[in-house]
Amino acid sequence: MERTEASGFPDIPPPPAAPPRAFRSIDLRVDKRLLWVGGAAYPLENIARVHTYVLTPKRWEATRLFLKRLAIILSVAFALTILGGITGIASQDTASTLIMWVWLGSSAALILCAVEWLQVLSSPPLSVLAVETSGQPMAVVTSEDPRRLDELVGSIVYAIEHPDTELRVSVDRLMVNPKNYYFGDNVNMYGGTGNVGVGH
Repeated sequence: MERTEASGFPDIPPPPAAPPRAFRSIDLRVDKRLLWVGGAAYPLENIARVHTYVLTPKRWEATRLFLKRLAIILSVAFALTILGGITGIASQDTASTLIMWVWLGSSAALILCAVEWLQVLSSPPLSVLAVETSGQPMAVVTSEDPRRLDELVGSIVYAIEHPDTELRVSVDRLMVNPKNYYFGDNVNMYGGTGNVGVGH
């Protein structure tokens, strides 16, 4: 991490210490009145808010969705099993084949639902730094150290207030499925489907 500053600003706060470089790291820098988050640029004058918050997994919603899917899948499976039993009066082979496919399909659907549910349950809360602009776009990055994100808020705000300030740090790319988390206030994620890198 390096930071340069224009002369005449001796009271610039020290930048936060950089974490070890990792394969999922991304550069966050301020240069010539632009905030760069990876390859995305945000004019400093358009930044409306910089803040930190904790992304919390939607565990209760995921559990309700899993139970709802479980009830639907089992209801359909039992209904088709009864239908297969009625069909079995005419042809035992047809009924056995139908029932076998019904329960194979139901088992596969239940496994997929359970995997999705367990992914949400095992997702950890994440401390993130969000940079919101006066329009809809925003950037979200994370760090293993929440205090470092708070320090970054101060550094970015300082850069907004002091046009000649430059800043360069390494932060972590946010790699989560946005539908599995509460994103604080009403936040829209852009830039991908499923797992996303930096939402902007």
